[in-house]
Amino acid sequence: MSLDSLDDEVFMALNDARFPVARVLEAIAAAAAAGLAPVKVNMVVRRGVNEQSILPMAAHFRHTGHVLRFIEYMDVGTTNGWRLDEVVPAAEIISLVGGQWPLEPLAPSSPGEVAARYRYRDGGGEIGVIASVTQPFCRGCTRARLSADGKLYTCLFAGTGHDLRGLLRAGASDEALREHIVGIWTRRADRYSEWRTRQTSRTKLSRKVEMSYIGG
Repeated sequence: MSLDSLDDEVFMALNDARFPVARVLEAIAAAAAAGLAPVKVNMVVRRGVNEQSILPMAAHFRHTGHVLRFIEYMDVGTTNGWRLDEVVPAAEIISLVGGQWPLEPLAPSSPGEVAARYRYRDGGGEIGVIASVTQPFCRGCTRARLSADGKLYTCLFAGTGHDLRGLLRAGASDEALREHIVGIWTRRADRYSEWRTRQTSRTKLSRKVEMSYIGG
């Protein structure tokens, strides 16, 4: 679940939907009660907007069993007005949290894990950081996304997707569909995060798919 601050004004400024913090906390509690714990709580950190919420968020979710994941502010899509100088590096976040509650690194929980994991030395649980801006992981990425209208995207920053719905409606077999997807994946050359970090915040970037279209 997404929660960028415990402060309503800050959170609503980021979610652009006037959605209150209390509703998210209620949803987290409901998910846990339904047996879906631990819940992963994603916090996008944007300098000048909510970096002051890092420690309050960490304090709130310590000892809850849920995993708070800090995400570097990314230029997903083309409408969020992204600037490189608004990125709070993962290293800075870990230093801040670790200065308050000592941390130690954890091994990845699965191949292609995008979050670097840390646990509190006092047993308070764990946090994660996703550093696709300052520490790109394109070469080890195992993520693909399927849009509601049947397009496969091999990168969160892709401009176009690959049509799978057309194949399904044309009667393609499972094997034919598998071979098509394998072909798409093995030919992919997505390196956006690595390329982006070599550019300045003033660079004119190509149009990218919006997060609301493909999900997180």
